[in-house]
Amino acid sequence: MNDATIIVDETGTQRLLGYQIDIGQAPHGICRLQADARHLNRSGVVHGGLLATMLDNASGVTASLTVDPAGRRPFVTLSLTTHFLAPAHEGLLEARARVTGGGRRTLFIDAELHDGAGRLIATSCGVFKPARMPEAAA
Repeated sequence: MNDATIIVDETGTQRLLGYQIDIGQAPHGICRLQADARHLNRSGVVHGGLLATMLDNASGVTASLTVDPAGRRPFVTLSLTTHFLAPAHEGLLEARARVTGGGRRTLFIDAELHDGAGRLIATSCGVFKPARMPEAAA
């Protein structure tokens, strides 16, 4: 992490899985994980579902940063296509996303996940839209 790191408050899922969301390099949202034995599958590599979760979270916070500098405006994932390119092992993993297009109601976001050595592990492309906000209680 560098001086521009700004960690967003943790959610239950973040605490359970152990990743952090960083908005300090806006407009890019970043999801980081220090992978350890808890994150490995039966083949001894980080479970692909966790890698997809990291890509999705980096993309979602990137979407949020387009309308909220604090990265707290919720977006929902309409679609996420993930490509696994190499196995991920214990150590630092980082997913970084960027907006590639969109319109009034949706954003197209691409993300890449690298290991601590800079090796490309997985990519994703997704479609995101703002979540409906609950109406204020009367």
